[in-house]
Amino acid sequence: MAVKIIIERQIKKGKEAEYSSLMRDMRAKAMLAKGYISGETLRSQEKPNLYVVISTWKSTEDWQAWIGSPVRNDLRARMDAILEQPPVTRIFDFA
Repeated sequence: MAVKIIIERQIKKGKEAEYSSLMRDMRAKAMLAKGYISGETLRSQEKPNLYVVISTWKSTEDWQAWIGSPVRNDLRARMDAILEQPPVTRIFDFA
């Protein structure tokens, strides 16, 4: 069953352009991962350094394989360096 993954990230001030570049690279690589269906990135109007990534995967197992991949972990480490706090990740099933 398909799942939606929602990740909230608060980016350090002045690092938004770097985050956007990393996010584009991450999405390009995720699109090649088994089970990836779609994704989008949203930016808060009230708090411009708050981003939400929503992705859809064919299964939780496909998502877990992606988050365990060396490609994602390299990009995630680079992304983590420009975050104000750790990201919040939630997995949702379709109701």
